Amino acid sequence: MNPDYIFVYGTLRRDANNSISELLARHAEFIGEAAYRGKLFKIDYYPGVVPSNDPNDIVRGEVYRLHQADVVLPLLDRYEEVGPEFPEPNEYIRQQQSVVLNDGSAVAAWIYIYYRSTQGLERINELSELK
Repeated sequence: MNPDYIFVYGTLRRDANNSISELLARHAEFIGEAAYRGKLFKIDYYPGVVPSNDPNDIVRGEVYRLHQADVVLPLLDRYEEVGPEFPEPNEYIRQQQSVVLNDGSAVAAWIYIYYRSTQGLERINELSELK
């Protein structure tokens, strides 16, 4: 069985210092920094990523190996408001996508993809641009 990985790029990162990033730290093993081919947008005080075919569109984040993914993923889904109990269309969807670790290896990891229109949203290159 393949391990469950998750790629995080915003409020779930280690340096976010909030209760949900702490939950992830307790229930997952930090694997390393990684890159995802996508575009980052400022949604509010938090970012959203959408996939891109352009090799120059890179979003930096972190990869974790989840312990008990069947327990942790539903908690993260609730935080990200993913699922049928939230108004449609959900702001995010969770999908497995390929991410590249700093050592050059690729892994399939869960990632929360922004699922609404990006029209009118500000494109950002780094999380520091959210401030």
